[in-house]
Amino acid sequence: MPIVTVQLLEGRSDEQLRNLVKEVTDAVESTTNADRNAISVVIQEMKKEHYGVAGVRKSDQ
Repeated sequence: MPIVTVQLLEGRSDEQLRNLVKEVTDAVESTTNADRNAISVVIQEMKKEHYGVAGVRKSDQ
């Protein structure tokens, strides 16, 4: 039972997130031969205030 977690900054539309779940599911199904009904995709959205690169939060850029 594959479980895929995708972490990204918030701000995508509902349609974009829906497409992401479908495309990730398709990729896992085709590469692992897993049953599509057993594939889970978890999306974790982060606020820009909660993510930083090189010592700077994305919200401060």
